[in-house]
Amino acid sequence: MFEKTRHPREAWLPLVAGWCWLGWGSAEGGVGFFLTVLPGTLLLSGGTAMLLLPGDARTTHFTALGAFVGALLALPAALVVGIGTGLVLFVLAAASAIAAGASALRLEPNTDEVPEPALGPLLHLQVAVDEALLATMMPALPLPKGGEFARIAMEAEASREFLRARGWLESPADYHLDPPKLDDPRIHRSETRGVSYEHVTFESGYEPHEGEPGRERWLGYAPNRSVHAWLLRHPEEGRPWLVAVHGYQMGWPLIDLLAFDPSILRDRLGMNLLLPVLPLHGPRKIGRRSGDGYLRGDIVDSQHAVAQAMWDIRRLLSWVRASTDAPIGTLGYSLGGYTAALLAAIDADLACVIAGIPATDFTRLFYRHGPPIERRGAEAAGANEDSMREALRVVSPLDLVPRVPHERRYVFGAVADRLVPPDQVRDLWLHWDRPRIEWYQGAHVTFRAHPKVQRFVDEALRESGLAR
Repeated sequence: MFEKTRHPREAWLPLVAGWCWLGWGSAEGGVGFFLTVLPGTLLLSGGTAMLLLPGDARTTHFTALGAFVGALLALPAALVVGIGTGLVLFVLAAASAIAAGASALRLEPNTDEVPEPALGPLLHLQVAVDEALLATMMPALPLPKGGEFARIAMEAEASREFLRARGWLESPADYHLDPPKLDDPRIHRSETRGVSYEHVTFESGYEPHEGEPGRERWLGYAPNRSVHAWLLRHPEEGRPWLVAVHGYQMGWPLIDLLAFDPSILRDRLGMNLLLPVLPLHGPRKIGRRSGDGYLRGDIVDSQHAVAQAMWDIRRLLSWVRASTDAPIGTLGYSLGGYTAALLAAIDADLACVIAGIPATDFTRLFYRHGPPIERRGAEAAGANEDSMREALRVVSPLDLVPRVPHERRYVFGAVADRLVPPDQVRDLWLHWDRPRIEWYQGAHVTFRAHPKVQRFVDEALRESGLAR
């Protein structure tokens, strides 16, 4: 599928659209210019960059963002420039989104053992949604700066030596200590969007190993010491449990309960629903945004974040198992899919594991999405791709052996995913000895729009004895 052309024809559409947005808006005075300057500028600059910098993935990010901003602003703009002109501006924005998605997908090579994307406007539009999200996500990441790279590289090397000396690089599962059982968490009732749930909190108690690099800094993240989880019980006693793990930058009830719909998982399929908040997310955040610090390229912090996620979730599981012998399964999306897959290598008593659009290799993600200046800074400081991957081996679902039976492992992925490329999903599937997998013709954030994905999850839960 990879095709790099000097002057991609789809670039002309956002370029022309940008000129139209800027020209027609500015002709209507200050209000018209105010409503059209942002989408017009993004579309014009994005289309120009697609022509002049063919093959640069970032150009389609901002072209797609401009297209969606334009689609949102077309209605208020129509009140100024006229209904007919506003409709034309909307069509130009929508067509530019499709063009950005088509260009982004054309630059993506085919992946072995992954179905080829069925190219067309619907798929291109879904890809554009991923592209626009990347445009807002990547510039706002608090990536390492300047001298931090030297510290990160030194810590990564020290961590590798620390892990190697204890034999944990050869036996990574032994790195994860058994946490104490959770006896009496604090629980209070709350509500979001009219959905009532129980807010479970307790002190994590997680600490990196004595002498482990980055230990003191990690323990200094005060909000992260408290664990939070959202609990939605089924009214019928003795029902199975599903641990649902959210994705990157989530961790708030409003967002998490949109991703894991209780009307389906609890009410229709008949399960108790437990949603743990991952370290550094939601009320545990230490930065401006939920998730800041988890995937910023700071290798040791990412390692501790995943290790603490395992510790916290296992403590929650001990609390559930103390009161019931009902089966417990886990379902995760994106970063949550990574977490669920790793949990399946540590907890042998899970009834099933469903890894949805799972990230599986943080190092590859950094080298794919990280800005070039950050990648060069890391390499100049000595933190190359191989050293980063080895330092993260103890928390990699691709390096630990799954303990959940083969017939209870499930994976689904998107053939045109721009956030978590399909090769990451495929690698987990291969590592798990090719269990049942579902590929859908879509992108990362549009999985809920594909009924076959929900059918796949339903069937997996029923086959595992969790759902009705």
